[in-house]
Amino acid sequence: MVKSELIERVAERAGITLFKAEELIDVFFGSITNALCQGGRVEIRGFGAFSVKEYKAYTGRNPKTGAEVMVPPKRLPVWRTGTELRQRVDSGFSKKG
Repeated sequence: MVKSELIERVAERAGITLFKAEELIDVFFGSITNALCQGGRVEIRGFGAFSVKEYKAYTGRNPKTGAEVMVPPKRLPVWRTGTELRQRVDSGFSKKG
């Protein structure tokens, strides 16, 4: 499913316009993004959690030339699937709605 399909599904299920559904989805994902940018954690019970993992700087190698390259520290979003979602997918949860 891509974002446009999600918007259509939300609009259909909630009985709202595509514009309103898109606005809702944008606010939802924007809120998650903002929380992560501030170093926070976002947990959706039964679904999973987003958090930020910090990586230290290290010396790596350019695979093409073999030259050493300094890789700067970085912060990346990570996802951890919730137990309920994991179990539903594993048990072949039906594709209804």
